[in-house]
Formats: sequence, structure tokens, C-alpha cells
Amino acid sequence: MNLNSPVTNPLLTQGASSSVDARSLAALRTTSSRDPKAAIKETAKQFEAMFMQQLLKSMREAQAAMSSGMMDNSGTNLGNEMLDGEYAKQMSGTTGGLADVIARQLERQMGTATSGPVPLKPFSSAPGAALPAAGTAGSPAVSTSGKQADFVRSHTDAARAAEAETGIPASFMVAQAAHESGWGRHEIKNADGSTSFNVFGIKAGSNWKGLVAEVTTTEYTAGVAHKVTAKFRAYSSYEESFKDYARMMKDSPRYGQVMASASGNNASAAGFAQGLQRAGYATDPAYAEKLTRVINTTLRLQRVMST
Repeated sequence: MNLNSPVTNPLLTQGASSSVDARSLAALRTTSSRDPKAAIKETAKQFEAMFMQQLLKSMREAQAAMSSGMMDNSGTNLGNEMLDGEYAKQMSGTTGGLADVIARQLERQMGTATSGPVPLKPFSSAPGAALPAAGTAGSPAVSTSGKQADFVRSHTDAARAAEAETGIPASFMVAQAAHESGWGRHEIKNADGSTSFNVFGIKAGSNWKGLVAEVTTTEYTAGVAHKVTAKFRAYSSYEESFKDYARMMKDSPRYGQVMASASGNNASAAGFAQGLQRAGYATDPAYAEKLTRVINTTLRLQRVMST
């Protein structure tokens, strides 16, 4: 965590009226090197304290405007500022307060967030294209939590069966399913709320004869976002989802180059992800970069799980 970034520089500009002093900043820098999440929490609390202090100051100024001001002087003003600072610190950091919101946002931006609602991203409108992974713009690599390990463990067998069909490494496919579904947290749902098992976000084109799930989502056309209701393929199991993904990758000329680059000893995470982006699997310009990070996370998880 960089405490000299624009996010935290306002803490250095509050002067004597701020509840944050040089010692607290030094302590925060030390904490950030040991425990980034604790540092984020403390930073968020200090931002909330600053906000509350400014709010109290505005209230005092409004009250002063309606009074005679005969008793006001530099001493009382300084005392009020110090009192407001103490009040602000006492009012900050409570559960469900502004600090929690700030902390969650900082965690997402810095790559330490492990949970929370994530919006859907834009996807290609071409038939057979997929809904890219849920995540915020420029989303960081996902941390290696127990839920992620469970996701890898539960889909590895289906991915290995798909690998036998396509030659694409099972770890790459598990990672793509994780990326597209937000590690299983944002799967496409049927009308009754049940899962469609569509962890790859594959759309239902005119040739699809199976079940479908309709989802209102965001598409980007020529860089302009608009809401659409799109049809996605629905399956009876995750195994069926992986089989259909393997069939699409193998039979569609669109993904021929992806298959060639992902098969054999020369397969690489970056090459696979970049090939998918070039083939139009998603319109997100950072898709390949994000997927590469999730593949590397998946490979790391598999190494840990095998020891």
C-alpha cells in the first residue's frame, strides 16, 4: 500500500485542525508493510474522521452565522477545532459506517478484496460468444481463499475430461470458468433463481436447441454501453457446461488459433488468454490480462492443493 498516493495525500494537508498527525501517519506506514488490510481499514477510518470533522465544522460555522460572535476568538476557535477532531474520531469506524464503504473500495482497487457484489462486464454480441467475468474495471488477481480452492477442486474432473477432447490444459479451463463466473459467485441464473450451470457465459445463438436462461446485462457497441436482455445456454450440470465449452472450442473455426496455441508443450497462460481476446471471446480490452492473472492464481492453488 502506497501511503504517498493521491488517495492518502489529503491526510497530509489538513494542518493543525486534522485528527491525523505525523505520528499516526508513521504508524500507518509501518502497519501497511506488515498488514495491508489493517492499514486499509485504518486509512478508511481516518478518511471518515476527516469527513465527520468537516461536517461538524460546517455545523459550527452555520451556528456562528446566527449568533453575535462576541465570545469568539482564536482560542475558542482552536478549542472547537480540537473538540471537533475528538468527536470525529469517536464517531468514526463504527460497523456499517462510511469507513466500511471506503475500505471495501480501497480493497477492490488494491487487490485485497475477497468478497462482495461485483457487476457484470461487457461481452461480445457475436453468436456463441461468452459473457466475460464479473469484476470491476481493471480488476486485480483474485486472492487464494478457501472458496477459490473449492471451486478449483469441484471443477477439475470436468475440466480434465474437456482437456482430453480439446488439448487445452484443464487448469486453463477451470480458470476461465472462474473468471467468467466470479469464482462461482455470479453464475447466470434461470428465471426461478436456480443456476444454469453456465460457468463460461456462453450465449445461445440461433443454432442452440437446448434450454436457455434470459439475463439482462450490459453490452458495449462501438464503445457505448447499453442494457440488453440476452439468451444464454442452460445445462443440467457443470459437466455438461464443460463438455459444451470443449465442443464449441473444438468445432468453431473462430477458435482454431486458440486451440493450436493452447495445445501441446508450448501452451502458455498469456498465449491462451490473448488468443481468446483476438478471437472475440470478449470485448473487454483488458480481458487477456485479467484472465492470465486468474490462470496463474488457479495454477498456484493447484500446486498448494497437491502438496
